[in-house]
Amino acid sequence: MLSVSRRGESLAQQLHNEGISNTDVLKAIASTPREMFLPEALQHKAYQNTALPIGLGQTISQPYIVARMTELLLEIIPSNAKILEIGTGSGYQTAILAQLFSEIFSVERIKSLQFQAKRRLQKLDLHNVKMKHGDGWEGWTSKGPYDAIIVTAAAKHLPKMLLTQLSEQGTLVIPIGTEAQKLQMFTRSEEGFNEKTIEQVRFVPLVPGDLQ
Repeated sequence: MLSVSRRGESLAQQLHNEGISNTDVLKAIASTPREMFLPEALQHKAYQNTALPIGLGQTISQPYIVARMTELLLEIIPSNAKILEIGTGSGYQTAILAQLFSEIFSVERIKSLQFQAKRRLQKLDLHNVKMKHGDGWEGWTSKGPYDAIIVTAAAKHLPKMLLTQLSEQGTLVIPIGTEAQKLQMFTRSEEGFNEKTIEQVRFVPLVPGDLQ
């Protein structure tokens, strides 16, 4: 079981001051040692509310946006939900999700990042995550459908393949855009999909294909 650290608690308080209100999300943030997900040279910045580079042109997301996206899911789906994450990256967002939901499936296109993230989650004793090396644009069809899909990189346009992997009333949370990006939610209904814009964001691009 992860334990709350003083620096983690301070970060959670900062996020609460910025509008994150879900106590379970704040506890997960406070309990997760963010320095584990960063290169050694940047670990002193681990509890700053900012995105940081992790190599290979990728970043660890700003804690606020990690908390915000997670909070959006908790508002609409239960904790026993099945979640697909597109873009494992450092594994930080994955670790937050794994503390709050029953089953996490995570796809990463860069093999070395996936390997490192898997080791970190094992060290944190988070074993409810299954990982796949592959193209995030394609999702993970064989493990679907999912109650929610969360995308941690910005797509130029809506990936239609991901919508097909949602369960009934399932929700996709995804940043869309290039220069101007917006965090959007698409919720499945009998009539199709309901779309909602959450806020402006800034993510690395969701690149098609995969790398060894």
